[in-house]
Order: sequence, then structure tokens, then C-alpha cells
Amino acid sequence: MGMETVSTNRVHGGTQGVYRHDSTATGTPMTFSVFIPEHAPGARLPVLWYLSGLTCTHANVTEKGEYRAACAEHGIIFIAPDTSPRGDAVPDDDAYDFGKGAGFYVDATQAPWATHYRMRSYIEDELPGLILREFPMADLGRQGITGHSMGGHGALTIALRNPDRFRSVSAFAPIASPLSCRWGEKALNGYLGADDRTAWRSYDACALIADGARLPELLVDQGDADAFLDNQLKPALLDAACRAAGIPLTLRMQPGYDHSYYFISTFMPDHVDWHAERLKA
Repeated sequence: MGMETVSTNRVHGGTQGVYRHDSTATGTPMTFSVFIPEHAPGARLPVLWYLSGLTCTHANVTEKGEYRAACAEHGIIFIAPDTSPRGDAVPDDDAYDFGKGAGFYVDATQAPWATHYRMRSYIEDELPGLILREFPMADLGRQGITGHSMGGHGALTIALRNPDRFRSVSAFAPIASPLSCRWGEKALNGYLGADDRTAWRSYDACALIADGARLPELLVDQGDADAFLDNQLKPALLDAACRAAGIPLTLRMQPGYDHSYYFISTFMPDHVDWHAERLKA
């Protein structure tokens, strides 16, 4: 499986690259971005994954996330995958919250989605393997993960399912419980089917915690002016689940901030700093 370099740019002393490869998980070309800070020859650097939200590609955070200065300061590689498979052969729903741009980081089991919508396998298995082969400076023994909205849901659930893989986990305005909101109901019903809702629990952070999954700690930032706060994101459910399980959760309600990249870019350096402390050698 080869990898194509789409572009590279010098920035903050490091290299911002965009890359494409043919994915066996999704059966489509997949594009992702990687920022590699300046480093000594032979050095190995920790990795911070960022999963994007509804309607986004790798480009949103790459262009607007303002993570590079902090990553350069701490010597952290920043990886941003796409949110779903793309291409003419990939089915779509013509809706912003399902189909292309809305993969929800699940492995779909229902037709016609099951053939290509395998973002769980792509993020958990295939892309890390590619990073290991193509970027020898990446130390996958020191990984953190974060994400926004749908990507926050992905970061939390992937980390909870793989607790030995990630030293640090955070999120920006995550969908805390897809089982308890319209976005999640639509996505999980479509991708996994309505017959067995127990299968949905693997894709719900609150359900995973209730079922015994644990992490050492979590950091979540949430704007209190977010239009999706009460009806879709529901951070109080995550707070309650963490309290019941004894998981230390730092939930910061940020006054006046909405759901946009103005919010994300404001607090991104704080998150990179927080991950850096936990990703030290």
C-alpha cells in the first residue's frame, strides 16, 4: 500500500504535509494531514491524533486549528484524518449529518453503508499501521487523541475501547452520548440497524463507561453559547458517567464560545500543552 504526498509546507520550523493512500478498510482513497515539528535526526516524537466533526475533512483543522506553534514547542506530531470515505462509488444521504462527512467513526454493518463506511477500522488499525511504516519518527508508544463534536465522540469511544493505547484523551464539544441525541440516533440506526441497540453501546462514551471501560482522566472544553449544547452534545451525561465510575473529568464550560473553529483554535494550545505533559518520555 503506497502513500502519495499531496503537498508539504514549511511552518513553525517543521513540515505540514497532506497525504493520500488507497485504504483497504474503506475501499477508497483516503486523505490525511500530518504536522512534523523540527527534530534531531533519529529522534522519535509523540503523536496527537485529532478527529474532526460533521461536514469536515482533514483540511478544517489543518487550516484553522492553530495547533502548530504548540506542537512545535513540545515536539509533538499532529495527525488529522478525514471523517468518512469519499468518491463517486460511496453511498451518500445528501444530509449533513449522515453519509459523506459523517462517518461517526463506526464500522457500518447495514447495506449499503457496510462496504465503505469502516472508519473505526481505519482509525484504530489501518492508519496507525501506515503511520508506523511511513513516518519512522512517530513514537506510537506515546499517543494522545482529541477531537471535535462527532470527532470528540470518536476520540472518546476509540480511547475507551483501547485504554492501553492512549496516554491522554481530550475533546472539544463532543457528542457525549449518541444513544441520547438525534445525531447519534440517526447515524447508529442507519449504520448499525435498529434491531440490536446493544451493538450501539460500543459507540457511546457514556455507555462504554457504564459497561466498565475506564481511562485515567479526561479533559473536555465546551462553549456555553454552543447552539448544539443541550439537544445534541449533552456534556452533563458524560460528567455523570465519569462521576459514577470515578474517572477524573475536567469539564470546562467556556463562556460565550460557540461550536466553531474560533472556539477550537482558542483552546487548542491548552489541549496540546495538556497532552504534552502526559506524553513525555
